[in-house]
Amino acid sequence: MPTPDSYDYAVVRVVPRVERGEFINVGIILWCASQDYLDARIELDEQRLRALDPTVNIEAVRSHLASIPRVCAGGPGAGPIGALSRRERFDWLVAPRSTIIQVSPVHTGRCTDVATTLEHLLNVMVRC
Repeated sequence: MPTPDSYDYAVVRVVPRVERGEFINVGIILWCASQDYLDARIELDEQRLRALDPTVNIEAVRSHLASIPRVCAGGPGAGPIGALSRRERFDWLVAPRSTIIQVSPVHTGRCTDVATTLEHLLNVMVRC
């Protein structure tokens, strides 16, 4: 049986009205150093978001969220951040922010299959 690897992850949140502190979980960013793996999955439930703020600019939220997987992938499509190492991109993505798109504190786990773990985290933390 393969030895489990450590991984770090954060939950991506949309906070439509920062002053209220209400949010919905919309994605997961997962980094595994031993497998040199960095990926993010985003699933925005627009109906739930509009329940928190009917006036939220959904197009702007979608645009900002779409940048997260691009930064994970790296390369020119991610702008200057795309030239950083995977670890540096993860650190940049999970840095605290006080904007409409925020992330949870970083959590750690162990797994043998990071793609399956990412899917599991989406099921537990994001999907209803």
